[in-house]
Amino acid sequence: MSAPERTAPSAEPTSALAIETRGLTKRFGSQTAVAGIDLAVPRGSVFGFLGPNGSGKTTSIRMLMGLVAPSSGEAQVLGSDISTGVGDVLPRVGALVEGPAFLPFLSGAANLNRFDAADRWAPSATRRRRIADALDAVGLGAAASKKVHAYSLGMKQRLGLAGALLMPRELLVLDEPTNGLDPQGTREVRSLIRSFADGGTTVFVSSHLLAEIEQVCSHAAVLSAGALVAQGRLEELAGEARVRVVTPDAAAASTVLTQLGLAVQTTPADAAAPVATDAGPVVLASVGESGVDLDRVVDRLVGAGVRVRGFALEQPSLEDRFVALTGAGFDVDH
Repeated sequence: MSAPERTAPSAEPTSALAIETRGLTKRFGSQTAVAGIDLAVPRGSVFGFLGPNGSGKTTSIRMLMGLVAPSSGEAQVLGSDISTGVGDVLPRVGALVEGPAFLPFLSGAANLNRFDAADRWAPSATRRRRIADALDAVGLGAAASKKVHAYSLGMKQRLGLAGALLMPRELLVLDEPTNGLDPQGTREVRSLIRSFADGGTTVFVSSHLLAEIEQVCSHAAVLSAGALVAQGRLEELAGEARVRVVTPDAAAASTVLTQLGLAVQTTPADAAAPVATDAGPVVLASVGESGVDLDRVVDRLVGAGVRVRGFALEQPSLEDRFVALTGAGFDVDH
């Protein structure tokens, strides 16, 4: 599916961040749903907001969209304080929050027509064309005249996404945008998200699906029990690659790896002894940003008399990292 025609975002000087929060907090009685989060979403990024179900993602988005007031803290969206400038900000934002809600006995096109007519910034002269373009973009062109009560869950999700695409936007905020979609529909939505980012639109995607974040996002934040536990570029969140050496000569291996400029994480001197396998202790060393010549590492180990019974380069796993941060599992696929 192809994206509807877009116009370039405003060229006026703006902050480098599309979304910025400081101490954003929401309490419901004695329960804290969101606990003082500091988000920094770069303009032009595809930013994944990741966390298990119930971690506070949707409540955070509702505060960013001005749908609920924070208990404390601040939120700026597209350079404006959302608590005082919501009228200026929202026309520049497309959103799909908590799933779409439509009149079931109207067609998909008629629902979008009502939605667009309620937007005082949407030009009526181009309404029909923009609705058709948005429906085509999400693969619903052939179902435009079909009544929504006959739509599947995935079709309703697509229709909600089409509603966010009716006007050019500087920021798209999508809460679980692939919910209910089949694998083909999921791939199409990912492609659509990338196309908007390529055009300069910032896309903020909330999801509990790790695969969705990994395949489409440049940056991410991890929320756990209402608290922000990590954020940054995706490759930074995963952590560094590391060399794994299985050897009975752990001390000598640690010395060689250190001499090669690798940061040994586990040594015999540690309070916790090296991880052991049936073949011997395991020595781990971070590779760092500059990388490593694995053949040279093995040659140096063997040359120093280290008995190498196992050797591997372990690539970082986002799944392992996120589970470690949150103490909860993530769905890795549909």
